[in-house]
Amino acid sequence: MGDDAELTAAVLAAQHGDETAFRAVYRAVHPRLLGYVRTLVGDHDAEDVASEAWLQIARDLERFSGDADRFRGWAARIARNRALDHVRMRGRRPAIGGDETELTGRAADSDTAGEALEALATGRTLDLIARLPQDQAEAVVLRVVMGLDAKTAAETLGKRPGAVRTAAHRGLKKLAELLGDDPETAGVLGTLPPQRGPRSRAATSAGVTPALARTQKDM
Repeated sequence: MGDDAELTAAVLAAQHGDETAFRAVYRAVHPRLLGYVRTLVGDHDAEDVASEAWLQIARDLERFSGDADRFRGWAARIARNRALDHVRMRGRRPAIGGDETELTGRAADSDTAGEALEALATGRTLDLIARLPQDQAEAVVLRVVMGLDAKTAAETLGKRPGAVRTAAHRGLKKLAELLGDDPETAGVLGTLPPQRGPRSRAATSAGVTPALARTQKDM
């Protein structure tokens, strides 16, 4: 909660034009956001797409309202939209594994996605996550790497929370198999902490002055 409080405060200060605060927001969120983008567009284009997302985040920041958790979800939605635009422009579509409609009616037996875990943000593990069906890969990254709760992740993906929990549950089970077969990452999932419960969100007012223009070079 300490980290979330700091991020919430940094976002509010950045909305008031504090460039140092914006750089702090970028440093806190970018590595995990980049990991998410990688699951959508691959390594080669991830940095460019993430840069486009941050330009929009900077441009629209003054209209954002909410705490750290809402900010991560908002940033993830922007990044996802930029990634899907990029995929459409290149004439490729992300491979969606299975029939997603079957997920909307039932939740997983248990919510196995844990808090953000540094070990799952490593390049090697993200490579394995990218081998999951697209719906499962997105759910795992949003729930475990980005640290979003099921409701926020569902809003990002335009799905029901139960569908996201199910996809994350299935993805983590498959990931456990992949990790078990990989000596470099074996045992990572065994260190996942328990799932956190829903948190109350005290929305922060976004009555702010326009923020100064920013570029990724400034971050």
